[in-house]
Amino acid sequence: MATAGRWVFWPVVAVVVVLDLITKQLAVAMLGRVPVYLLGEWLSLRLVYNRGAAFGIHVGEYSRVVFTLLALVALVVLGAMARQTKAGDRTRLVALALVCGGAVGNLIDRLRTSRGVVDFIDVWIGSFHWPTFNVADMAVSCGAILLAVVLWQEGKDGERASPQADAAELSP
Repeated sequence: MATAGRWVFWPVVAVVVVLDLITKQLAVAMLGRVPVYLLGEWLSLRLVYNRGAAFGIHVGEYSRVVFTLLALVALVVLGAMARQTKAGDRTRLVALALVCGGAVGNLIDRLRTSRGVVDFIDVWIGSFHWPTFNVADMAVSCGAILLAVVLWQEGKDGERASPQADAAELSP
């Protein structure tokens, strides 16, 4: 993946992983269980260790192993998608890099300690509490949304370019 048009992938992955690791280290060093309120009760910082997956999903005592293996499989699939991406398709490469970087950041936590992934960003909207998250989670979420939009657009473009779609438009 070293061709000229693919340069964006690895720097994005590196930035996400480094930002995630730095912010998690700061959270562990500076935060306790008592929230630090940034925008009233709407946005706060609070140290939480998540042994499960996104949204606190758990699969019992083997959650760490299961989610570690799933992350590794996801990274292999995402790597294959990145290698198959056209060199000039920066948006798709950035989307894949965001998801990969976030997956690596959380994977490092899973491998480093059995306590779980460090989460520290806490959002409340009225009585609704969003599950506590971190920089890696934001990268995965933003990357997944961007990738979905890219793939949807590719699907629409593919329909327009296919001869079957052209024939269907011409039939009464």
